[in-house]
Amino acid sequence: MQGSSFRRSSVAGLPAGSGSALPALLLVGLFFIVPVVALLLRSITDPEPGLQNYAALFGSGTYVRVFLNTFLVAGVVTAVTILVAFPVAWMLAIMPPAMGSIVFGIIILSMWTNLLTRTYAWMVLLQRTGVINRALMGLGIIHAPLPLINNLAGVTIGMVYIMLPFMVLPLVGTLRAIDPMTLRAAALCGASPFEAFRRILLPLSLPGIAAGGLMVFVMSLGYFVTPALLGGTSNMMLAEMIAQTVQSLLNWGLGSAAAFVLLVVTMALYAIQLRLVGARRTGGGI
Repeated sequence: MQGSSFRRSSVAGLPAGSGSALPALLLVGLFFIVPVVALLLRSITDPEPGLQNYAALFGSGTYVRVFLNTFLVAGVVTAVTILVAFPVAWMLAIMPPAMGSIVFGIIILSMWTNLLTRTYAWMVLLQRTGVINRALMGLGIIHAPLPLINNLAGVTIGMVYIMLPFMVLPLVGTLRAIDPMTLRAAALCGASPFEAFRRILLPLSLPGIAAGGLMVFVMSLGYFVTPALLGGTSNMMLAEMIAQTVQSLLNWGLGSAAAFVLLVVTMALYAIQLRLVGARRTGGGI
């Protein structure tokens, strides 16, 4: 049967095994490529043919500030997520398998909870009369409630919590693949724990950091619910602006242009990562 399949693929001019991938390719073409082409056409034809939507997008200070705020939030969330996820991933990589499975399950469990429910839970915790401010004031650490919501701090806290599993997963795979003897050899050669981390562990874990960082950054660029609820109007991100442009202003052309720019930026970031890290190392980190 394999020989027959190979002959049919050869007759059709396709590589061997491509027939089994045909349903997936059709699905991608129908539900990704066709909508993207429609999005591009809408951005340059609505309300009339031309590039007026892109000119309005980059010519307005309001829209430019939304773009900059989107990249600022995505960058801050990615950096903080890496700092928080690395110790967690290292702990999972070196702890006994049974205990590691339990901790890993707890981390993954948060992904099964509804996103809106998790965001509303953070709204309860972070508000001026929330649990965090009341606990800090009760311990005498602060004398007035901290502004933890409707600002960048609230968005960062909520999104880092949501993005943490997406950073831990590729990092654990990369750290578990590192031979522990390399760190032991560094210690025997006189390297301090910080030098062993900086010169051995950190460089070897870069593929996992790059894969997880790209995933978190790209997902943060298009996030809507958490920034809208925890960030307020002063921290509007691009996804929220697109929703308002389409639903409230009924300006489909401008909304399509903003969405297409976001897609181009995402694809460019992925291409840069493939160029710098390599497709095989990027995929191997996950």
